[in-house]
Amino acid sequence: MGRLGYQSDAQATLSVSCNSLESYSASLHDALTRPYPPYEALGIRGPDGEYRQLATTLLQIENEFYGTIRPKRIIRPGERPMHALRERGVEYIEVRCMDLDPFEPVGIGAGTIRFLDVFLLHCLLTDSPPDTPAEIAALARNQHRTAERGREPDLQLERGTRSVTIAEWGAQLLDQCAPIAEALDAAEGGNSHASALASAAVALRDPERLPSARVLQAMRSAHEGSHIGFVKACSERTKENLMQRALPADVQTRLERQARESAVEQQRIEAADTVPFEEFRRQYVSPQRLVV
Repeated sequence: MGRLGYQSDAQATLSVSCNSLESYSASLHDALTRPYPPYEALGIRGPDGEYRQLATTLLQIENEFYGTIRPKRIIRPGERPMHALRERGVEYIEVRCMDLDPFEPVGIGAGTIRFLDVFLLHCLLTDSPPDTPAEIAALARNQHRTAERGREPDLQLERGTRSVTIAEWGAQLLDQCAPIAEALDAAEGGNSHASALASAAVALRDPERLPSARVLQAMRSAHEGSHIGFVKACSERTKENLMQRALPADVQTRLERQARESAVEQQRIEAADTVPFEEFRRQYVSPQRLVV
């Protein structure tokens, strides 16, 4: 989520408010219907007739919005995500700032998942004043600073009218999360949530415990500083780990049946499709499809 990552210069002008579903959808509605001159200059199709893009608006479709967390709802066939949200509300939220953990075969560890549960409940239960364009801009700057220099304990972030170090702010958040972790452990038994929170606190105090530090250490010690060598070794180790885990026979049979059924359903859908793509495209990106 830093400047070297998945970014869009066009979206730098976006100020999406999360005060309510109405304000969120209004912000995105504007971006999905506002013409964007560089995209207009590019055009829908090139001289060869091949499609270059779906539309010439700032956002062509809802999933282009690179938010850190997005409210979502399962859509019906052909339905726009914005229409689904406006008509039936938020069904789940999509947490989008999680890097894959190269030291975990499936990309994320149980402790990290439990920490996320605690943190998201903290977000839900903690009072938050309405956001403003100034705060949204400050959050974007904090995000970029953290992505670039987040391992520096004295990194300064903007918090209202003052500055605070990332370590201090993080420690305050973890303290506020403690009662939630205790409540979850009391309900489920054990201390797995409190343990996940404690591990996060240790990593916050000692940046050498962070995944980024572990990656750098592995690169230096085993791969002559090569990130490509490190990633290749992780990929081979993960493949070996997963290939050693044989699927139960009933699961194998079920997956093979679902694969066959999916191929048959694809053929049925394609055979029933009579609308030319250009007509479908115009209908799909029409602003009327965004509203209830």
